[in-house]
Amino acid sequence: MTILKSLTNFFDRMVRRFLPDAFLFAIILTLVVLLMGILFTDSTPVQMVEYWGSGFWDLLAFAMQMSMIVVTGYVLANTPIVKKGLVRISTLANTPGQAIMLVTFIAAIASLINYGFGLVVGALLAIQVAKRVNSLDYRLLVASAYSGFLVWHGGLSGSIPLLIATPDHFLEKTMGTIPITETLFSGFNLFIVAILVITLPLLNWMMLKSRGHLEMTPAKNWETDSFEDKEIDSVENLTPSDRLENSQIISLLISLLGLAFIVYYFINNDFGLNINIVNFIMLFLGILLHRTPRRFLASVNNAVKNVGGIIVQFPFYAGIMGMMVSSGLSESMSLWFVSISTEFTYPLFTFISAGIVNFFVPSGGGQWAVQGPIMIPAGIEIGVESAKTAMAVAWGDAWTNMIQPFWALPLLAIAGLKVRDIMGFCVIILLYSFFPIAIGLLFF
Repeated sequence: MTILKSLTNFFDRMVRRFLPDAFLFAIILTLVVLLMGILFTDSTPVQMVEYWGSGFWDLLAFAMQMSMIVVTGYVLANTPIVKKGLVRISTLANTPGQAIMLVTFIAAIASLINYGFGLVVGALLAIQVAKRVNSLDYRLLVASAYSGFLVWHGGLSGSIPLLIATPDHFLEKTMGTIPITETLFSGFNLFIVAILVITLPLLNWMMLKSRGHLEMTPAKNWETDSFEDKEIDSVENLTPSDRLENSQIISLLISLLGLAFIVYYFINNDFGLNINIVNFIMLFLGILLHRTPRRFLASVNNAVKNVGGIIVQFPFYAGIMGMMVSSGLSESMSLWFVSISTEFTYPLFTFISAGIVNFFVPSGGGQWAVQGPIMIPAGIEIGVESAKTAMAVAWGDAWTNMIQPFWALPLLAIAGLKVRDIMGFCVIILLYSFFPIAIGLLFF
């Protein structure tokens, strides 16, 4: 416990002192990759600038998806029924230790179902628990919620295992189509997921205990909106537009249309979840449960204040990805790890290389497009099953998300914190999680 206390306090101090705002972090990372491309590839400075500018807008659709995750999650959280549900779940925790473990476990289970769902649920539950439990370090609580996101690529929304299970995927001629029974439901993946889901709550609890009597950081004064005082008592002087804005029938009709599509989608897609359908569900449930367009739009207006970081920063990460891919930097990193691998160590080195590449290309699908064509043929030549190689890339992608602000932005926007507030704790989670993932890839 003494060692954990020293490490936790050390990384927390270092991160809070030296880690800049997430936007400045993206700018610094941009300049670092620009310099690396000039020094370590044949690319000229002009070419690197071209790669950066050409890729700058490649994540616009994804940025919108992440913005909608924040907005729809916030809006849904402001509905009476969801607030009651969160309150009911939060009553399971009566002490700081119980709060940390509850939030970690629920966030991990939600992330196994869908990564976007996990980010929203973790943040909202952390906020609700923080309102009930006294003497709780809110920063560690939010970091615990984010730690549950670590397991997402081993769950039902894992982009790499789902892609290679789909006929006609871009590497089918090289590796064939691999069912999820050999990836998500393989022995090594189930081992990794089970160990992390069980031990992450304990790790975060131990970090809480190791911090002793340090001054606790209170939660943001996050109060859900109340519209009761805005209700109109008299309808005599309402204009037609006022009647529409306060019409429950309008909200009900459009909500029924949305819910009808949700049912249709699940029937025709074997109940599969993706980020778009999660956003769709939360959006139309928000409209329905707010009852009137006026209440819904008032909540939206408050929600959009939290998405500024996503809107501004995601294009910079798209530019970084453009430089990494077009200059050949990501390929060079991957090939170096291939060159030092044996049949036994290849899954481990694939995982480590994917973790490094993910720091610069923080997108599961985008990273697979970069590394898949390199790692799969090399693995086949060495004698490693393609399913394990693919999952090694997937876990590398998930692993360094713990210290990459890209995915933390939606959760932090909802929770009202900055990246430096949680990243010191996330370093400990990163260091610990290396071992169960490595064991699963090497020995199962």
